[in-house]
Amino acid sequence: VPLHHLPGIRLLAHQGGWDEIGLVAGPLAVVAALLWMADRRARRMGRRQDDDA
Repeated sequence: VPLHHLPGIRLLAHQGGWDEIGLVAGPLAVVAALLWMADRRARRMGRRQDDDA
């Protein structure tokens, strides 16, 4: 299939490095969000245990 029939493919193909940045930044953002949520949950659980004692 000639590339002129697939304009989306040409847009995503090495546009100055932003696509590679997205491949790294996307998963890092997911991991950071999961760690933030886990830390928040752990702090809440710690406060509840302190209140019970």
